[in-house]
Amino acid sequence: MLNRRASHRAEAADHHIEMSHTVGPAIRFSNFSEGGRAFATAKERPPQIKSAAGLGRNCCAPYGFAAARVVPLPRPRPVEISPAPSAQEATPEEPPAPSACRLRLTAELAIAPSLPALAGPGECAVDDVVRLEAVRLADKTQVAVTPSAILRCSFAEAIVHWVRDDVVPAVRSLGGALRSVDNYAAYDCRGRNRIIGAKLSEHGKANALDVRSFKLANGTVVELTDPTVAKDFRERLRKDTCARFSTVLGPGSDGYHENHVHVDLAERAGGHRMCQWDVLEPGDEAAQVPLPRPRPASAAP
Repeated sequence: MLNRRASHRAEAADHHIEMSHTVGPAIRFSNFSEGGRAFATAKERPPQIKSAAGLGRNCCAPYGFAAARVVPLPRPRPVEISPAPSAQEATPEEPPAPSACRLRLTAELAIAPSLPALAGPGECAVDDVVRLEAVRLADKTQVAVTPSAILRCSFAEAIVHWVRDDVVPAVRSLGGALRSVDNYAAYDCRGRNRIIGAKLSEHGKANALDVRSFKLANGTVVELTDPTVAKDFRERLRKDTCARFSTVLGPGSDGYHENHVHVDLAERAGGHRMCQWDVLEPGDEAAQVPLPRPRPASAAP
C-alpha cells in the first residue's frame, strides 16, 4: 500500500512539473503539487513555490527540479579613446622667420626662391640660401641666370644690383639689351682654384660667382675676357665691378681666370679689396704672373 502511494506521488510530480528547454532560461510551471496535492492556480501555491523563481539556481532542489543556470552578462565595452597627440603633433615647429636679406630680395627684383640650408663640412654649411634664376629689371623684363646659381642671400642680392645697376647700362653701349648671364661656377665646396688642401674658396661659402659671358637680345654673346669686345665697355664694367665686390679676378690675376671673371664678397682684415682684371686689346698678353702649382690630375676642371 505504501509503495503504491509513493509511486503515485512520483508520477504526479513528473506529470505536473515541467522544465522548459525551448524558451530560454525561464522555468515554466504548469500544475504544482506538494505531498501529492496539486495546485491549479498561483494563489493556491505554497509560499515556498511562489518564490522559487527568485531564489537562484538552488531554489528548487527541495522540490525535485533544477533551475536553468544564470550566465552573467559581459561588461560593457569601454568607449574607444583616441591616443593623445604627441608634443610634436600638437605644436608643429614653425619655419624660421625670413632674414632681412630675404625680405629685401623681393619678386620685383629677382626670381630667387629660398632653399634649405646647405649641408657641408665646416664653412661649407650655409644658411639663408637662394637659387638665383633671373634678375627682374625696372621695365619688367627678365635677365636669366643660366644655369641657376645657388648662392647665399646676401651675395645673390649683390649680384642682382650689379646686373641691374652696372651690367645693363654698360651693355646698352653695345647697342643691345641684356637677356642672360652665363653662370660659370657658383656654390662648390672646394679649395681655392680646386687645389686639394688649399684654403676654402669663397665658392664653398656660396659667396662667389664666376661669369664668362653675357647674351644679348639679338643673340650676340659677349665674353668678358675677349680682347675684340669694345675696350670702353670692358673698362667701364671692370671699374663698376671692382667698386661693388671685394674680390675681382680676371685675366692677369693668377692664371686660373683667363677666360672668365670671378667676383665675391670675401671679408678681409682692414677691409682690404682685390681687383685683378687686365683689360687687354688684340695682340696684348696678360701681365706675367707666377704660374700656379700644377693642378692634380684628379681635380675637376
